[in-house]
Amino acid sequence: MCLDKKDLAYLGPEGTYTEEAARIWNPNGSLLPADSIPDVARLVSDMRASEGVVPIENSIEGGVTYTLDLLIHESDLSICGEVIVPIRQCLVGKDAVELGSIDTVISHPQSLAQCRRFLDNTLPHANLVASLSNAKAVQEIMDSNKNVAAISSQRAAEIYGASILMNGIEDRPNNETRFVILSNADSKVTGRDKTSLCFEFGDDGPGILSDALKEFASREINLVKIESRPNKKNLGRYVFLVDIDGHRENSLVKSALDALQERVLMMKVFGSYSVFEPE
Repeated sequence: MCLDKKDLAYLGPEGTYTEEAARIWNPNGSLLPADSIPDVARLVSDMRASEGVVPIENSIEGGVTYTLDLLIHESDLSICGEVIVPIRQCLVGKDAVELGSIDTVISHPQSLAQCRRFLDNTLPHANLVASLSNAKAVQEIMDSNKNVAAISSQRAAEIYGASILMNGIEDRPNNETRFVILSNADSKVTGRDKTSLCFEFGDDGPGILSDALKEFASREINLVKIESRPNKKNLGRYVFLVDIDGHRENSLVKSALDALQERVLMMKVFGSYSVFEPE
């Protein structure tokens, strides 16, 4: 676990799935809502919060690009923990209305994507509008007309007094989002850890990625996840993000990271932390 758990920043407002993740991580902590993912990181960097919770990966839509790009390019914070939250989406309105009267649906882009099939089949003519968060979307519809709906959690609907029009509208029932906890230091060895990092090559060529990943395979270190993001400098050039089993203080992991460092132009270890285990 992270040290000195006190104030915990999260992507607000109250009622977001990130708030739920924050409460799972630190049930008794003081929660500080932030307007955006960079604002969460800023609160931690400026020492106005001891930790921050941000979404990083969804089981349907994949990586949360705002968080990945923040970790790669904009922040020196460490990942010191993770939380996985089941996502159950609701269609909510200011009042109880017929679905056919809804002409606009507001939600976070990830939630709109996670309910794409439902929206195509049930509300094919509705205008889809992105919001900063699911809870913010509910706030927005409460200030709008009755023909505007939002996609949110049941808790957000209850907090802001919205009417739940339909439950369980996510396209897949196994919808889960993984959240990471940002801090100024990562976590100590627990014996059940993972390490997250990114790297970028200076050149391109056949087998360059597979050869680099052999540094893990040759030491029997399991590669949990790999994905890529544009390096934001050159078209067709990417930063690779990987999660591996083990803590970076482990001798084999340390050896693999040192060897990988020799093969790449840039490597950044985001942190080592305990694997989430639901209660």
